[in-house]
Amino acid sequence: MNAPISNVRPAPDKVLTDIADYVANYQISSNEAYETARYCLMDTLGCGFEALEYPACTKLLGPVVPGTVVPNGARVPGTSYQLDPVHAAFNLGAMIRWLDFNDTWLAAEWGHPSDNLGGILMMADFLSRNKNPLLMRDVLTAMIKAHEIQGVLALENSFNRVGLDHVVLVKVASTAVVAHMIGCSYDETVNAISQAWVDGQSLRTYRHAPNTGSRKSWAAGDATARAVRLALISKTSEMGYPSVLSAKTWGFYDVLFKGQAFKFQRPFGSYVMEHVLFKISFPAEFHSQTAVEAAMQLHPLVKNRIEDIRRVQIRTHEAAIRIIDKKGPLNNPADRDHCIQYMVAVPLLFGRLTAADYEDDVAHDPRIDLLRDKIDCVEDKRFTKDYHDPDKRSIANALTVEFKDGSKLSEVVVEYPIGHKRRRKDGIPFLVEKFERNLARRFPEKRQEQIRDLCMDARRLEQTPVREFVDLMVV
Repeated sequence: MNAPISNVRPAPDKVLTDIADYVANYQISSNEAYETARYCLMDTLGCGFEALEYPACTKLLGPVVPGTVVPNGARVPGTSYQLDPVHAAFNLGAMIRWLDFNDTWLAAEWGHPSDNLGGILMMADFLSRNKNPLLMRDVLTAMIKAHEIQGVLALENSFNRVGLDHVVLVKVASTAVVAHMIGCSYDETVNAISQAWVDGQSLRTYRHAPNTGSRKSWAAGDATARAVRLALISKTSEMGYPSVLSAKTWGFYDVLFKGQAFKFQRPFGSYVMEHVLFKISFPAEFHSQTAVEAAMQLHPLVKNRIEDIRRVQIRTHEAAIRIIDKKGPLNNPADRDHCIQYMVAVPLLFGRLTAADYEDDVAHDPRIDLLRDKIDCVEDKRFTKDYHDPDKRSIANALTVEFKDGSKLSEVVVEYPIGHKRRRKDGIPFLVEKFERNLARRFPEKRQEQIRDLCMDARRLEQTPVREFVDLMVV
């Protein structure tokens, strides 16, 4: 005879309380984290401004009911939209992720922690327009904590291996920091985090052939917007689900994680923001960044010999092979920016890789597919080991070009992309240039200068009310 089921609700899973304790009580003391967060804010917003040049993105933006303006609503940077915080978070989140050009975190799970800015900034702006003024220091703190929650969960736990998309971590991280931001009690914050885990989670279907598609560009916007909604629901004292992860049969671990509990490499602090990877040079899936950099170095040597190439070998790491080693037809820009062969072929041919190079008018150049067919990937076990090493976290690629006459060019190896922590000093000037280019896409010259000067002055930025900061970016 089966034992009776107990109706006593259990204590909350430790993962829920650890996250709630962190967002409520942990004091960020790292100047490096705040400095990196400031550059992350600039870069992330700039990526959103560039995305506004693409109709495939802008068609998804605006209110659900056309023409609706929410009084005292959140203002979406780079646009004229004034929306409720949930839909504002979707708008900004979709803009940020659209071109695959914002920051990256690579570990057992991959992701883009700045995806959380959609929910963070839009809720902060909404609160600031409704008698709860926040400063940009508060936004930077929330960014550091969202980065940390998403990144630390990703260090040892591979959601992709069970078919789930990494935006589950955006939902969890955004829910936690937004719940604290809107004044949820400790118990309400725990409940909100449980709601994020119990929610339906996205499959990775839209990131992989033969179904690769543009949902991968708005999935994070959807996740951070859903987080705002769940935090607001929990603020009403709506009940939570304390053993959402560990409950036998019905919990997340048993249903979606093959019965395995999460593992943690380190406690929550400010490690992730300090070590985050910036995409500075190329709008390309991050596992390919060093391959593209190597291809750019080879371009002058091969541009007049493309037809003579017999083979291009990419020596790479296992994660790159699993995600972006792709043969056969590429059906759309979302397919192309997740194909390492495409992302190497374009710079070998043209000496560039921009967002426009994924569009049909460039992709239909027959030379790209002819060269793509000659590019093969092989795993280097050391590259894979160094990719997971917490003291290195390299993202290495090496390219060798062989010609039909049997000759070869010397292999070009790039282990750390320019956006890596080990190359931070080299990269920041280029990150600022990227931000300036993106500001010029949306704003007149005087406004560009105002925004840039404010962002470059750390102390003044931190003391700026969120509402005033966002108002600078309204079109």
